[in-house]
Amino acid sequence: MPERRTVALVTLGCARNEVDSEELAGRLEADGWDLVEDAEDADVAVVNTCGFVDAAKKDSVDALLEANDLKGHGRTQAVVAVGCMAERYGKELAEALPEADGVLGFDDYANISDRLQTILNGGIHASHTPRDRRKLLPISPAERQESAAEVALPGHAPVDLPEGLAPASGPRAPLRRRLDGAPVASVKLASGCDRRCSFCAIPSFRGSFISRRPSDVLNETRWLAEQGVKEIMLVSENNTSYGKDLGDIRLLESLLPELAEVDGLERVRVSYLQPAEMRPGLIDVLTSTPKIAPYFDLSFQHSAPDVLRAMRRFGDTDRFLELLDTIRSKAPQAGVRSNFIVGFPGETEADLAELERFLNGARLDAIGVFGYSDEDGTEAATYDNKLDEDVVAERLARVSRLAEELVSQRAEERVGETVHVLVESVDPAEGVYGRGAHQAPETDGQVLLTSGEGLSIGRMVEAKVVGTEGVDLVAEPLQGMLACSEEAGR
Repeated sequence: MPERRTVALVTLGCARNEVDSEELAGRLEADGWDLVEDAEDADVAVVNTCGFVDAAKKDSVDALLEANDLKGHGRTQAVVAVGCMAERYGKELAEALPEADGVLGFDDYANISDRLQTILNGGIHASHTPRDRRKLLPISPAERQESAAEVALPGHAPVDLPEGLAPASGPRAPLRRRLDGAPVASVKLASGCDRRCSFCAIPSFRGSFISRRPSDVLNETRWLAEQGVKEIMLVSENNTSYGKDLGDIRLLESLLPELAEVDGLERVRVSYLQPAEMRPGLIDVLTSTPKIAPYFDLSFQHSAPDVLRAMRRFGDTDRFLELLDTIRSKAPQAGVRSNFIVGFPGETEADLAELERFLNGARLDAIGVFGYSDEDGTEAATYDNKLDEDVVAERLARVSRLAEELVSQRAEERVGETVHVLVESVDPAEGVYGRGAHQAPETDGQVLLTSGEGLSIGRMVEAKVVGTEGVDLVAEPLQGMLACSEEAGR
């Protein structure tokens, strides 16, 4: 019997990339590859790169070089780049990084097994020439679904698969193979973006916005729940646009209650919301539906009107604060996070002060702050009124300090609240950690439970917040929580 081929997937970047990696893993496993966790144990190391900002691109290059260092010292024979950076730069990346044995774009995903086998055999698969993926689908959203089958959309593999491709778990299984046993998993709601923010290159390499069918989202969620997943996080470049190409911009409002009813699921979280597209009905569903986390990942980016207009965005400090007041009037404990760019071309001291005014009034649970840098192919890269790098760095440090102080204050406000904690880590030495409804994976802090007796990963625990450690909370499980968590684990 020939020796099995082995492959390891190294994933960088956002939750959308994690979904894409699990689709690649599903395709490879269906074609006979063995998935291994460590690159040093694999014939081929596949690095799913991020191409969003300079720091992420550097991390991707470092990961490729690290995997390349394994060649000749262990089993690893080839290193292949996939993902956003590979799609965005293609041949340019291949020429700049000869250590990578292959640079594969999204169009290669459907044939990933053949591509890797060719590279493993010493062959060469030509790196693609990048193109503006917004041009692959019709301009009119209503016409896109008919063309979707002709365009590579990572993470959109249909759930009703041809015979021989579905994993062994059953006919409802998606073309996906879980790469960890975590009790939380992301589900692609859509791909691409129709917004034209002047600082963002994502639409050019992820394409125009296109929704997945609600039935595919539901069936994939059911499959994940059967695998033991307790929380799903809906991801895309812009979840507030879901359904516009399916004829119903309010489709998310009807889909969420259906997802909440999936057997075995304890929580549904929605990420990537655009403030300018928030609507009363969506706020109502997010704040009042059982098992739907009252969680708002709102992409504010700034709050000074002149900066927002230069970014090709909408809103201002007062309108954003009104939106947050509306949310909290319906769900006082709602979680809110956002990201901000400082040092944008033309940003004045008055603009920065306006952003600080918003941050001081917003009571955000988590804040990401980034210093502006030019991104290839974006409108902002052509602007003349750039700030000196030293000024950008100073403003980044200043706002980051404020953000750290404010999120710690917000955590302190939660002392005395009751939170529902999904247990994610149980360690005799480190303790029991999980997340509340206001905390998304990886980005928003966590909860340390003061007692872990009888608990295991995947349990939902009701607890009272008794202290804080920066953005993190310390909570005491309530009396009777063991019975509750036992029920949640069934």
